[in-house]
Amino acid sequence: MAASAESLRRISAAGLLLRLWQSSLGKKYVMAITGLGLFGFVIVHMLGNLQIYLGPEHINAYAKTLKATPAILWGARLGLLFITILHITAAAQLTQANRKARPVAYIHKKPVASTFASRTMIISGLVLFAFILFHLAHFTIGWVDPQYLEFRDSVDRHDVYRMMVTGFSNPIVSLFYLISMGLLLFHLSHGVSSLFQSLGLRSKKIAGVLDKFARGTALILFLGNISIPLSILAGVIK
Repeated sequence: MAASAESLRRISAAGLLLRLWQSSLGKKYVMAITGLGLFGFVIVHMLGNLQIYLGPEHINAYAKTLKATPAILWGARLGLLFITILHITAAAQLTQANRKARPVAYIHKKPVASTFASRTMIISGLVLFAFILFHLAHFTIGWVDPQYLEFRDSVDRHDVYRMMVTGFSNPIVSLFYLISMGLLLFHLSHGVSSLFQSLGLRSKKIAGVLDKFARGTALILFLGNISIPLSILAGVIK
């Protein structure tokens, strides 16, 4: 009986989650929560990458620490990929539902209250997803150039410093990275602010503060991330 009751509870919980996902409100919650998780990851990822300015010793030691527990590292990577797909799926389905609810196109399409960032969220999101897949293939899996995974430093650690310098020395790769970071700037400048609204944490009193926070952090992330390939191309990091 106890096992049967537990099974019923699991079925009930699964049904509740399914109904929540099928609703517009549920999808907005999913977008907000996954967006918050991805926002946190972008910050941590940038701070880790900026250690390249401290030299090979620091960033290679940092990379070795991350790779010390492969199961946890790959679990985190797959988890991030999953919530990224969940985020994009929820966004696409909400956009489709909004279009169905407004089947007659506006005669005048001049935007009034929306911003460029808000109007291009789907496009920037899809391009960023393509960038994430390329970034994984480039530096993590080694599909773009397998030799990157073979780079070793003087103490036989993976030479992440050399890998980044070699990878970003390619102007085409750096250009794609710069464009993607520009799209990330637009995406975060609107998304970070709107996720608080989806979670019911945005009010008129703090709306301006949240908007400034979103734009400010997006700009900091943009400048921090693009500084790496630009410094490598300019020969500052070599």
